[in-house]
Amino acid sequence: MTGAVLLPSHDPKIDYGVIFMSSAGYSPISGHGLIALSTALIETGAVPIDGPDTRITFDTFVGPVQARASVDQGRVRGVRFRNVPAFRLVHDLPIEIDGQTVPVDIAYGGNWYAIVKADDLGVSLEASQSAELAQRGMAVMRAAERATDVVHPQDPDLSGLYGVIILGEPKSEDSTSRNATVYLGGLIDRSPCATGMAATMACLAADERLAVGASFISESIVDTTMSGRIVVGTAVGEHQGIVVEISGRGALTGMHQFFVDPAE
Repeated sequence: MTGAVLLPSHDPKIDYGVIFMSSAGYSPISGHGLIALSTALIETGAVPIDGPDTRITFDTFVGPVQARASVDQGRVRGVRFRNVPAFRLVHDLPIEIDGQTVPVDIAYGGNWYAIVKADDLGVSLEASQSAELAQRGMAVMRAAERATDVVHPQDPDLSGLYGVIILGEPKSEDSTSRNATVYLGGLIDRSPCATGMAATMACLAADERLAVGASFISESIVDTTMSGRIVVGTAVGEHQGIVVEISGRGALTGMHQFFVDPAE
């Protein structure tokens, strides 16, 4: 679960500032968080509906991002946004896992990820295997952090791995890839992970396996899906990167009130 703290904006071009957080800590940006947040703001009336393509611009830690919600009869049917530039930092980094050498890519999609193939780890991308996926994912994260420094070339504050993406073949014929995204503490994302998908697409683009304009559909271990499309190529320092438009759906599932006890 991801939390979003809204802040007032002093820029007329920005609707809200937002800080994302979870039990794993603070996140520079959250793709599924943006989708859910935009859905909640519109469907609760906090943001007025402005036609079938209602836009909300957020200022995140990595910069401004505009979400565009497709609205029909007062309901948000989907949200898309253009993510910050994604790129691969390291290709085929050899790490040791249980006495075996495994190749890992390190890539950025708004957050930093180590990307590894499920076959190389000998794991199955099933929800019933979540405990093993979490254990192996954390082992990959520790090994990757020991093997290399992860720092954004344009912003040293954007440093350190945020998660591990374990990739495999999709179950659905409509999907491109399946993944389990493991975060700090061994938490596994229930969504396909938007920023992780952007990082994965950056690796495929660097290998010339995904071109500008190409679409990518990712599924999670609980079979939820999210789609991405490469909009344009771009340079990030010395690295070739891409800008990805990410699309997904959110659902308003409940409301809750929190109170602060002044005596505590």
